Amino acid sequence: MREEKIFKLFLRFSIPAILGMVVQSLYNIVDRIFIGNIPVTGGLAISGIGVVLPITFIMMGFSMLFGIGSGANISIKLGQGDKDGAEKLFGTGFLMLATAGLAITIVGLIFLTPIVNLYGADESIRSYAEDYLRIILYGNVFNTIAFGLNNIIRAEGNPKIAMYTMLVGAIANTILDPVLIYGFNMGVAGAAWATIIAQFFSFAWTISYFLRGKAMLHLKLENIRYHKARILKIMSIGASPFAMQVAGSVIGIIMNKSLVTYGTSLAIGAYAAINSIVTLFFMPIFGMNQGLQPIIGFNYGAKNYKRVKEALKVGAISATVLCVIGMIFIMTIPQVFLNFITKDPDIRVMGVVGIRRFMLAMPVAGFQIISANFFQAIGQAKKSFILSMLRQVIILIPALLILPPIFGLMGVWTAQPVADTVAAVTTTLMVRYQLKLMDKEEHQWHEARQHEVEVKLGLE
Repeated sequence: MREEKIFKLFLRFSIPAILGMVVQSLYNIVDRIFIGNIPVTGGLAISGIGVVLPITFIMMGFSMLFGIGSGANISIKLGQGDKDGAEKLFGTGFLMLATAGLAITIVGLIFLTPIVNLYGADESIRSYAEDYLRIILYGNVFNTIAFGLNNIIRAEGNPKIAMYTMLVGAIANTILDPVLIYGFNMGVAGAAWATIIAQFFSFAWTISYFLRGKAMLHLKLENIRYHKARILKIMSIGASPFAMQVAGSVIGIIMNKSLVTYGTSLAIGAYAAINSIVTLFFMPIFGMNQGLQPIIGFNYGAKNYKRVKEALKVGAISATVLCVIGMIFIMTIPQVFLNFITKDPDIRVMGVVGIRRFMLAMPVAGFQIISANFFQAIGQAKKSFILSMLRQVIILIPALLILPPIFGLMGVWTAQPVADTVAAVTTTLMVRYQLKLMDKEEHQWHEARQHEVEVKLGLE
């Protein structure tokens, strides 16, 4: 962390995280592929899953609130050489993950029908949405803990173990999906059961890693307790990714209702298909963020600002290159991706037009995501929160309310690139200002050290 070349360190931490995030995204994508290709009902079924998608954002948000929040604080503590403090954060973070996962399951099952109605389900797709969400809620606690602890595993410097956790679940899900959906003729319910069984495997793998005693950090019983100061510390950093997930869920409500109003219920299926494709390109960026977080956090805690800035530069360039490549594919051959996900001709036609407009600002989105995470990694939760909300709420929601009445369904697809562009410009200004502050602090630190040396020499 202190001496290895940043790019090499970035690759070592990010590649497993990227693979892990891509694998994580396969949970929903694989479900949509198999469901979207069910004869006769595939189009309506994938629209039902599209309704559930923004609901899962909130479920994942709590994993990020306490998982990423714990991981970022643990990285900083380890950078400061405070292992005991890191383990205390670990214990409290674990307890909050378990509590949040269980609470979401209870609330979700009680209010299942009102929730799917709120997110845009109509009579044609409501049964599909309810069947899928009900089963997903059964296994939510396992997924919440597994995803959250993965961030702690990365924070202590074991990205490969974190990747294996994702692989175990994704491989199991991919095998079980066709078996349960087609082999046992369970349809949408089969996809959901395949997902939660796979999530349990990931949970078991993660827990066993800590119980086997191979981890740097230990989950001590005396640390597994509610501690107000530690909870607030965890939440202060985890609030930004949590806000992004909640914002994504709110956007999902507005998006689904706009899609039905200016299109049909199948337009929700088109958006679900588009989201699957976009996820394949953006999940690697979230993996880069996870790889960068311990590098930036550790070196920021050690006040090695040169390495912090270098890590940010490497991450921003890598994300931008990936987004440019992704945009080329999306603009030239979108039908290839859509044909793979669903055979419904109406969804494919809407999807080709939609994705080309939806991702117009893709080249600048990667930089914005990396930079928002940069502020999170250095412990500046408020700035990270503002940047996250800017792209997902402050600009996007007004755009979704203003553009569709004017341009119809095309206005729905146009809202995202408008938000991405405004957020990227604002983020650039905030990053430049933060780097100047770090340069100033570094200069003052060197001057103070030089003064100490001069004083010592004078005394001698």
